[in-house]
Amino acid sequence: MPEIAEIARIVHFLKKYATGRVIKAVQTQEDTIVYGKVGTSASEFQKALAGKKIVDAKQQGKYFWLEMDSPPHPLMHFGMSGWMKFSNDDTAHYRPAKVEEPEWPPKYWKFVLELEGEPECQVSFVDARRLARIRLIDAKAEDMRKTTPLKENGPDPVIDSDILTVEWLSNKLKSKKVPVKALLLDQANISGIGNWVGDEIMYQAKLHPEQYSNTFSDAQVKQLHDAMMYVCNTAVDTLAESDKFPEDWLMKHRWGKGKKDGQKLPNGAKITFLKVGGRTSAVVPSVQKKTGAVAGDVSEDVDGGEDDDEEPKLKKAAKRKTKTKKEDEDSEESEEKLPVSTKRGRGRKAANPQVKDDGDESEEKLPVRTKRGKNKVAVGVKQEDDEDEMEAPQVKRQKLSTSASAQNKTTTKNTKAAEAANSNESEGRRRSGRTSKA
Repeated sequence: MPEIAEIARIVHFLKKYATGRVIKAVQTQEDTIVYGKVGTSASEFQKALAGKKIVDAKQQGKYFWLEMDSPPHPLMHFGMSGWMKFSNDDTAHYRPAKVEEPEWPPKYWKFVLELEGEPECQVSFVDARRLARIRLIDAKAEDMRKTTPLKENGPDPVIDSDILTVEWLSNKLKSKKVPVKALLLDQANISGIGNWVGDEIMYQAKLHPEQYSNTFSDAQVKQLHDAMMYVCNTAVDTLAESDKFPEDWLMKHRWGKGKKDGQKLPNGAKITFLKVGGRTSAVVPSVQKKTGAVAGDVSEDVDGGEDDDEEPKLKKAAKRKTKTKKEDEDSEESEEKLPVSTKRGRGRKAANPQVKDDGDESEEKLPVRTKRGKNKVAVGVKQEDDEDEMEAPQVKRQKLSTSASAQNKTTTKNTKAAEAANSNESEGRRRSGRTSKA
């Protein structure tokens, strides 16, 4: 996202080519998001600017606007991918390896301003992702910063240095308990600081971005203020051209994630990446030490590496659990695909439902071992006759013997029961006097 330095670059080009010139013609493309989300339409924008004179171009943080000779004034925000291009100059703040022939109007244009006078110049606002915002502010030029949304934003480190003092910063830090980088990224606190500027400030101040804002000493607050002013002013003065940044800046070396030796400074210091305030943050652990309570220890490197700090126990436990789970799954998978072997390797069938044999697809076929290794395939429940044929002779004799023994026991039991019944009957007759005569 374009930050304080990139906006300063565009304001520079607007002052150079547009200030003091009349807008001869305006072309617009309707966009219900870029214009409509902030209560403006492309047709309203076209009508408001055609024939007007541009008096000045100004900035507050990530916002910039054209001061016209009469209201309304167009206020713009680039969002994530917005930019402004000039037909007679290259405004890119980096130079691509392959230079292509420029087209005009450029892709994804939202408006084009054709300016009177020399040099011939057209200005176009482009945005591929439609996250930018273009609105009209109906207010006096001197009251622009007193209107929404500018008045809801914090002071700009460059143009409001008389407000953003060490004392002001100290009070702001102590009034909240949030990770310090998250505080810097919040435009309601300070205008213009984005991800790379915030990381550079924290690195130059030698402070950890996760540390709570209300835990810094007075000396550390002074370090943070000095680093903020140094980074923001240097970035704005160089118009965001990284080739002109000091060699010891983190920004010049933070873009090598995933590349060999791409996560190190020239002095060999390791660069790690973590999430702070929802944004990926570049940190040099050997320089940026934690000296107070933090929102959370570095538990995961966004690029797959690890912090120099000791790995948390919870993370190690999670790794062990994941490893064990994976081993269990692999074991289960191996068991499901384990082939059933037979003697001398004959007739092997993998216990896999995808294997087909003789047209039987619905049931699994398992080979049954026989005396000489001949396999009889059993499908479903085996018949009793088949079981008898497969049994050894001694097993059969044992079964017959067991059956005869059980039968003899049953006969003996029945005989004893009959004798007992007869005996009871005779005894009963004697007692009743109904004994039989010889």
